[in-house]
Amino acid sequence: MIRKKIFGIVSALILSISVIIVGCDSTTTATNGSDTMGNMGTLKVKMHDAPANYDSVNVSIKSVEVKDTSTDTGWVKINSPQKTFNLLELTNGASAVLGSKELPAGTYEQIRLILNKDGNSVVVDGTKHNLFIPSGAQTGIKLNINAEIKPDITYTLLLDFDAARSIVETGNQHSQHASRYLLKPVIRATNQAETGNISGAIKPVDAKPFIYAISDSDTLSSTKADTTDGSFKLVGLKEGNYTVSVEPADTTAYQTKDTTGVAVTIGETNDIGTLTLSQK
Repeated sequence: MIRKKIFGIVSALILSISVIIVGCDSTTTATNGSDTMGNMGTLKVKMHDAPANYDSVNVSIKSVEVKDTSTDTGWVKINSPQKTFNLLELTNGASAVLGSKELPAGTYEQIRLILNKDGNSVVVDGTKHNLFIPSGAQTGIKLNINAEIKPDITYTLLLDFDAARSIVETGNQHSQHASRYLLKPVIRATNQAETGNISGAIKPVDAKPFIYAISDSDTLSSTKADTTDGSFKLVGLKEGNYTVSVEPADTTAYQTKDTTGVAVTIGETNDIGTLTLSQK
């Protein structure tokens, strides 16, 4: 199981965010402000996931939109993926591009993901369960991002969709089933250009470990080692020093391992080599 410390409060995010569920309001495909040539930049939105103890977590995204709250332009559509993503396939450095669009230069304070009514599900021990979205079918996952778009520059927004914390199991008194699953999204947003990564490998491979990047007792990134070669990649980390903590799936067979003082530099990947877990 992913350990409790992953739920600690993140004290310093690269971008200040808040995640709430909101109903839809008007959306426009028009751009914000002047579209004068030479004053346009590009916003690219990518999504990846922290690992979770499910077979799959499927989220169906209808559209991706941004908004500059200092204007009355409304929501600007970046893309309409109309696609279901298995979040658990977006770990260990893998990501999915949700959309990319040229926008007038300026600061865009908010982004939202509009989910489809159907196609959201979680698979637990081989059984598929629909994910219930409390606010209904036309739900928006709204984030404060403060993305500064500059002329002729691509701003890549990296959304870390934390599947483990986003799914809540609860009793359902109106069904014969013992429980139902709620989707309450927990997402961390970062400007990819202001982050770096940590990579490496874990042996033995059969330890099937989870790996965490920890700063000041807060877990800022996590992943699960590849089951074929033990490789891992922790992404979206701000510059600084981290403790890389490795926790095997079976803690009765292998010991956990912490490596302190692992440096992250913006725009680079620090390969820390192979870490070997000791048997108990």
